[in-house]
Amino acid sequence: MSDTTDHRLAVVILAAGQGTRMRSALPKVLHRIGGRPLVGHVLDTAHALAPADVLVVVRHERDQVAEAVTEAEPAARLVDQDEIPGTGRAVEVALAALPDFSGDVLVLSGDVPLLDAGTLSALLAGHRAGGAAATLMTAVVDDPTGYGRVIRDAAGDVARIVEQKDADDAEVAVREINAGVYVFRAEALRTHLPAVGTDNAQGEKYLTDVPGMLRRAGDRVAASLVSDVTVTYGVNDRAQLAEVGRLLNARTVRRWQLEGVTVMDPATTWIDVTATLEPDVTVLPNTHILRATTIGAGAVVGPDTSLVDCEVGPRATVRRTDATLAVIEADATVGPFAYLRPGTYLHAGGKIGTFVETKNSTIGAGSKVPHLSYIGDTTIGTGVNLGAGAITANYDDLTKHRTEIGDEVHTGSHNVFVAPVRIGDGAKTGAGAVIRKDVPAGALALSVAPQRNVAGWVEKNRPGTKAADVAARARSAQKAGDGPQGQEG
Repeated sequence: MSDTTDHRLAVVILAAGQGTRMRSALPKVLHRIGGRPLVGHVLDTAHALAPADVLVVVRHERDQVAEAVTEAEPAARLVDQDEIPGTGRAVEVALAALPDFSGDVLVLSGDVPLLDAGTLSALLAGHRAGGAAATLMTAVVDDPTGYGRVIRDAAGDVARIVEQKDADDAEVAVREINAGVYVFRAEALRTHLPAVGTDNAQGEKYLTDVPGMLRRAGDRVAASLVSDVTVTYGVNDRAQLAEVGRLLNARTVRRWQLEGVTVMDPATTWIDVTATLEPDVTVLPNTHILRATTIGAGAVVGPDTSLVDCEVGPRATVRRTDATLAVIEADATVGPFAYLRPGTYLHAGGKIGTFVETKNSTIGAGSKVPHLSYIGDTTIGTGVNLGAGAITANYDDLTKHRTEIGDEVHTGSHNVFVAPVRIGDGAKTGAGAVIRKDVPAGALALSVAPQRNVAGWVEKNRPGTKAADVAARARSAQKAGDGPQGQEG
């Protein structure tokens, strides 16, 4: 296999900040959109560039961020920022971890998740073709509030970057902003970063001071203006998190549409980037397909459905359902108004119907749990039909127990199976049965008590009610010969 690694490229991802405007105990880069933390999306993009090294600079809630980084990209190296604040210092400590590297250093922010590998590849190609010491990604926006302004000279080259808090009135009016994405020659950084000071409104060591220093040293600083400004969007607060999440979702939905998935209402459909759909899947409105969910060809999902880490087989139908860590095999049907908890496994052609809850249970091929049932810690064979209102009473207040139901079992309505209990192949149960003992194969299980009617109870115990009044009239009519009187027995 040929080595596709770009040995001239190292990627540094800045993930050390606290993100105070998020007003959250969770570090900013760990807030999630599209099924991944923000920094996870940036790591995915970095990985797609096949760099020689990926370094992630951490500080705030260091261990928590480090765990997420390692999970998303095990090959990434963690670099700890010291007490000196600022992006310049973050890159400086990362560069110290690359003592022999002499190529290009691509600097990304862990809170800018929409950048794609194609955009960054174009940035790198332009940087290398132009022979610049540094190349900045820039964008023109209607409202540049909060962004560093890109100040160009008369020739149109980048003269410097000015942070908003340090900008004068003329600079504040500039609409070309620094997108926070840079490519530097490694030697240029090694030369100038040590000289970057903290004489600014924030008292931080700014990476954005380096382009101006390069210009003063006679080096060229280029800019790469992106046509789609949304790829540069960063996240600083919850409103921006929601907006960036919406943009990412719109792109994800469109990608699946172009790959043969019918999405009836993209505005109300949410699909995580970690989910997988096959051609000819139909997604109906208000449906969420989350985390590692996979959906097979020809399946119909929705409306009003949420699937988390589920497997849905070809041609299955899942309507108005909430499911987590469940497997729904080919040609099975679920819903409407079903609740599938972790460990549910519905085999091919099976059915989980209206107002049914399942948990840690296997339902065999062609078997049906049609409606109004709770099935927990249960194994159901093939060809089974459970009557309405079936309950597997799996918990005795101390321990969970299993119910086993064999093949071709048909049960009556409103059955309670008190676990542990086994229903043999081909057995049947009567309506209202409470099954406390094993039922042999082919047997009929009944729990029958004689019905007792207490005559006159309503009139005696609920006098003056409408029920008592109509009952009294009916009893009078019956005494007059219109029908037999109920007997107490």
